[in-house]
Amino acid sequence: MKLTKSLILGSAALFASVGAQAADLPVKAKAVEYVKICSLYGAGFYYVPGSDTCIKIGGYLRADVTAHSSEFLAYNSGSGAANNRLSNYFGMRSRGDLNIDTRTATEYGTLRTYADVVYTWTTGSVSGAGTGLTGGATTYSGDGVAGGSLGTYLAFVQFAGFTIGHAISQFSAPWTNYPANLFDGLPGGGGTVIGVNQFSYTFDLGQGMQFSLSAQDQTGNYQTNLWNVSAITSAGIAGGAYGASDFGGTRAPDLVAMFRVDQAWGLFQASFAAHDNISGYYGQYETSGHPDNKWGWAGQLALSIKNIPTGPGDTINIQGVYTNGASRYNFQEYTSTSYSMFGGTGLAGAYGSIAFAGLSDAVFVAGSGMQLTTTYGMNGGYTHNWNPNWNTSIYGAYAAVRYNGTAKGYICGSAAMGALLTPGSTCNPDFNLSVIGTKTTWTPVSRLAISGEVNYERLNQNYSGSIAYPGSAATAKPPAIYQIKDQGTFSGTIRLIRAF
Repeated sequence: MKLTKSLILGSAALFASVGAQAADLPVKAKAVEYVKICSLYGAGFYYVPGSDTCIKIGGYLRADVTAHSSEFLAYNSGSGAANNRLSNYFGMRSRGDLNIDTRTATEYGTLRTYADVVYTWTTGSVSGAGTGLTGGATTYSGDGVAGGSLGTYLAFVQFAGFTIGHAISQFSAPWTNYPANLFDGLPGGGGTVIGVNQFSYTFDLGQGMQFSLSAQDQTGNYQTNLWNVSAITSAGIAGGAYGASDFGGTRAPDLVAMFRVDQAWGLFQASFAAHDNISGYYGQYETSGHPDNKWGWAGQLALSIKNIPTGPGDTINIQGVYTNGASRYNFQEYTSTSYSMFGGTGLAGAYGSIAFAGLSDAVFVAGSGMQLTTTYGMNGGYTHNWNPNWNTSIYGAYAAVRYNGTAKGYICGSAAMGALLTPGSTCNPDFNLSVIGTKTTWTPVSRLAISGEVNYERLNQNYSGSIAYPGSAATAKPPAIYQIKDQGTFSGTIRLIRAF
């Protein structure tokens, strides 16, 4: 009885204590500040709590498998184009992308910041280094087992008509380098996928029309080669290089003007760019002298047609470009500037065949002025939607490179070219590059797409005859006679992408 009484009194004391503590708790919890939808700038935007700034976070995860290509580029140089045991039959890439878009309404218009960053892992490539009995070894260049690469595609501020930072070039068509393709190597337009540093102003003319003026970084995205042909070598020629690339420091940005009309039927755009070519010196020291700077230019027209009778959502994108001393505005940032492709031969006494060519903004020799390189080209694509889940596209591209008579004299008259070409062969560094391909995409659910693509790239060069190839450890190609012959290569891609 005494024990029972003690338990009852103890329990009462415990409940009294708990009740007292409960009475000390706040009667009402602090209100939660919920994230609110921002409808000013379209779907996906939310107000940053406690501010009048709207934010949208997006991105994608992507996995790719490529066949007979290097990171979505054709095998047109290096060990891939050797077509031997150093060439990868397939490659893989995985990528994560994150983009952040913020916008705030001000009395000067919308203040916007945008950043797009990616993390990528890609299969590498192999290069020979005198293997076998020489004691050397092949080398592998890639992202490594736990490696990868971090990159910034875009990072810019827009305010009161200005765009400042790393953004898509104002010269680019809205589809940049992809009229209807995944393949990265289309010539025929000056698009920037990864952006370019710029200071731009856009005039809104109303009725879907706008006009932009821009000063942008000329290096990286918009330079090919500036060859000092005095340094030309036979091995360099066969590798697609006509001397030492002899750039000087920058003196002026590229100047860009763009006019665009965007309507329900589609889009029309005209772009112009001026590019300053500035070299280093003729020789090792500044006392050797240098050629004067020389401005080049590029012009581009682009057209997109959306209302096509073949089906809802079907689209045609096409653009054409002409350049003089500004070749990157035709051969965009991902295309090659040196070509050296190998194949078989039926020529008696020849070991194999080769096609080689080189792209430049200008060439010169010691004591001379610059000779600007002319190019022209176009690309385009048509996309047909079979139904909401399936579409197929076809695309193509063509670009031509032309050296003037003086430039050809520098290149073809060199001792290195004389040693490379066999008797009876002809020299002409002009060349054409063309691509044709098709892509089919299945979208089983929203924001998930699976694509398959195949294409063919062909290098048509204007040399003829054969060469006494000096050999290359990097490609494991031996010194021998090689027939000069146009070359082509197939490649393919399978991609799975999940956007969010």
